[in-house]
Amino acid sequence: MFFRIACLCLLFALPARAEEVVAGLSQNRVSITANFDGSEILIFGAVKRESPLPDGPLDVIIAVAGPSEPLTVRRKDRRYGIWVNVDSVIVDQAPSFYAVATTGPLTNVLTDVEDLEHRISIERAVQTVGTTFATDNPQDFSEAIIRIRNENGLYQLLEGDVDLSEETLFATSIALPSNLVEGDYTARIFLTRSGKVVDTHNVSIDVSKVGLERWIYNLAHERPLIYGLLSLFIAIAAGWSASAVFRYIKS
Repeated sequence: MFFRIACLCLLFALPARAEEVVAGLSQNRVSITANFDGSEILIFGAVKRESPLPDGPLDVIIAVAGPSEPLTVRRKDRRYGIWVNVDSVIVDQAPSFYAVATTGPLTNVLTDVEDLEHRISIERAVQTVGTTFATDNPQDFSEAIIRIRNENGLYQLLEGDVDLSEETLFATSIALPSNLVEGDYTARIFLTRSGKVVDTHNVSIDVSKVGLERWIYNLAHERPLIYGLLSLFIAIAAGWSASAVFRYIKS
């Protein structure tokens, strides 16, 4: 009992945070339709203070992460005249999408210790997930994941893309590519001073298929037999129609 009372007294005695994030999004929901070609989300906010400005430069880091998905990365090598898989790494939770926007170079606005704790950089997000190694060089496979997804627009490092005004108002925009995976996305906003995180704020983003895309997705996963038969019928009908048009043109 004495221990609980002491903890409560200590909690109430702690000072309020000097700076807090108040943030919002231009949209909390992204709908993937049949003609979806990407989207853009504006993330904006302000720094709430109840005391004078602390010492040290203020910076803002915004990290948007998509749902994690398992994947296997394999390395091929030429053996006996043919290409075969020689090594593989199974990654359980690599984010399907990851974008980091900052007010300046990431190494200047965030210390390595803080990055290790909060897993903000792309390298930390990939390397710190649960991984089963079947090779002596897992770092090469992590770099391969980052390189491939960076080329596809799924991993983005946007240094200097966060606008910060009067150390109070901030804003940035994150481009979402057309090859998004649906699910729950999270935008994490970090305030840092002299590279140390002083406050964080999380906002959720729902990315989901709608309309015909949703109907086809549900049919394929919930009624696979009907989906297969329907696909076969459409293929046969398309083939017959093409053949009929070809015969009509020839005649």
